[in-house]
Amino acid sequence: MRVLVVDDQQAMREGLVALLGLVEGVEVVGDAGQGEDALGLVATLRPDVVLMDLRMPVMDGVEATRRIVRDHPEVAVVVLTTYDDDKSVDSALLAGARGYLTKDAGRAEIAAALRSAAAGQSTFSAAATKRLVGALSREAPEPVTVCPDGLTAREVEVLRLIERGLNNAEIGARLFIAETTVKTHINNAFAKIGVRNRTEAAGYARDKLIP
Repeated sequence: MRVLVVDDQQAMREGLVALLGLVEGVEVVGDAGQGEDALGLVATLRPDVVLMDLRMPVMDGVEATRRIVRDHPEVAVVVLTTYDDDKSVDSALLAGARGYLTKDAGRAEIAAALRSAAAGQSTFSAAATKRLVGALSREAPEPVTVCPDGLTAREVEVLRLIERGLNNAEIGARLFIAETTVKTHINNAFAKIGVRNRTEAAGYARDKLIP
């Protein structure tokens, strides 16, 4: 598994490179001190996973994650940061991060998160999971009173998020499902409602689905 390490603190970055060098099956192919440099290295080195800090100068980890997921969807991003507040967690997930760990994570936990991300799965630290569960418990789910045209409740959720302008990675992060699962829901929904693209789907969601 090829890994790129991104962190603005040189000591932390060098420590992570050394730490991951001890993990069997992991090859650290490069490191960067801020998000803009990471974008260039992703394009040239083609890592499987990027281990990404959040708070960095010039371009932070959230924006770098968003661009990597957009331009290189085959590359997974795992966030490793000091911060586990609601805003940081939510921003990283909406940007498309496939994992979220805090910097007190050990070598085994980081390695497991990298492997999960490379396999298309998500991993969250205990603190991040607690915050996510708390956020979900505070937000009542959107009512789905009508599912026309044979749509499932999940397909209705996906169509509503398309209407809001979210891409597949952002929809997956919002619903806590894999991007491949999002694509399956989209294909099924498009077939049921007879639309050919996201613009038509957004119009359908706006006109036919009860808010």
